[in-house]
Amino acid sequence: MHSSKGQIRIIAGAYRGRRIRVASRPGLRPTPDRVRETLFNWLGQSLDGSSCLDLFAGSGALGFEAASRGAARVVMVEADRAVFSALQTTRETIRAHAVELVLGDALDYLQSTRERFDVVFLDPPFRQNALPAVLERLEPRLADGARVYLEAPAACTLGGRWRELKSARAGQVSYQLFQWRSDDQGGIPGNV
Repeated sequence: MHSSKGQIRIIAGAYRGRRIRVASRPGLRPTPDRVRETLFNWLGQSLDGSSCLDLFAGSGALGFEAASRGAARVVMVEADRAVFSALQTTRETIRAHAVELVLGDALDYLQSTRERFDVVFLDPPFRQNALPAVLERLEPRLADGARVYLEAPAACTLGGRWRELKSARAGQVSYQLFQWRSDDQGGIPGNV
């Protein structure tokens, strides 16, 4: 089953097969089915009880998939009003009660929240080169052992307390799964 234009489908879990409307915006790249399938295989099929953050939510594909697979809480942050509106519609349509939507800037959100997350999805707009600033502000928001999914034009090397668990490439996109260890005493935050 492939996604029709302007829609993607949730692959597994409680909302399996449900379609998500994707706002038509320049630079919006919903994570393809096959990449999401790989990512959730890496994370383990169930995210029961996890607290997740989808920082550049876009289509919401990653956050809604996490909610579908049992995440206790999914915070989705999106700055674009039209895209945010599409996320609200999807949340109401599929009744994704675990999803909290935040209209605003990703860096501002990281600055203002005190919450810690178990799983974070990072798929920022490629042109912005936002990753170094995002990762720096993200670290205090991570639970020990948190896993962070990163989508970027090229593979990233993170040092210090970061450990790469998995990586792959699909077309023009590199995607990686890292683990954060807050107990590392000698860790200096790595550069992207």
